[in-house]
Amino acid sequence: MPCCTGVVRDDSNDTVSPKDRFLTVYGRKPVLEALGDPALHVDKVILADTARGEGAAAIQRAARTAGVPVQRASAHRVKVLAGNGKQDQGVLADVVAPRMRPLTAALSSAPLPATVLLLDGITTPANVGMILRTATAAGIGGVVVPRRGVAALDPLVVKASAGVAFRAPVLRCATAAEAAGLLTDAGYRLYGLGAAGGEPLFQAELPERAAFVLGGETAGISPEVADLLTGRLTIPMPGEVESLNVAAAAAVLCFEVVRRKTAR
Repeated sequence: MPCCTGVVRDDSNDTVSPKDRFLTVYGRKPVLEALGDPALHVDKVILADTARGEGAAAIQRAARTAGVPVQRASAHRVKVLAGNGKQDQGVLADVVAPRMRPLTAALSSAPLPATVLLLDGITTPANVGMILRTATAAGIGGVVVPRRGVAALDPLVVKASAGVAFRAPVLRCATAAEAAGLLTDAGYRLYGLGAAGGEPLFQAELPERAAFVLGGETAGISPEVADLLTGRLTIPMPGEVESLNVAAAAAVLCFEVVRRKTAR
């Protein structure tokens, strides 16, 4: 879970929650890897006051070399901030995600992202990570990852994205239903991607500004979001398979968007 310590400000001096600025990694190896990666900017390391020995010393040395401040906190506080008391190993690091921002900020600035993905109830970290990697590779303008109802942006997601999650165009909001309302008000047309019952993706006429909703692994698109859909799309599957994994379906969708743009 992204760290919740303090409040930071963006370049426009509007207050932005740390949840919308940082990805938090926890555990000794992930923290050391983040500190040793010159492509990443680590804001701070929080080390439990009970952390001792060579592991803690190595983290402090790495932080000192990288010029990153180390804060001490109780072991309980570290567990709360990490959101994973079994694997935090008494240490976490807040890593700046330069392209992560609130959805409201993205919708109030120009230019608006032409294509947006909205994750609705996707709870498997591997799926979220792979979607972030694919969307970033395809140049998708934004991926809305709600704070509730979707897997937390934690080291499991980062690992599944092969590190791309740190620089993915993540847009944050409270819930998928809130995001759907904001996107609709901003002029986006919402399309749900499903296994059946929709217009074939490859033949559908899509507007210049569209948001594509990817539903959860079990329940699919939530009723609150479904009520705001402009239409539904499906990926034709002539073989004997009922549906695709949501991350695989997202990949097909993303590169169909790429194909259309390059064909113009």
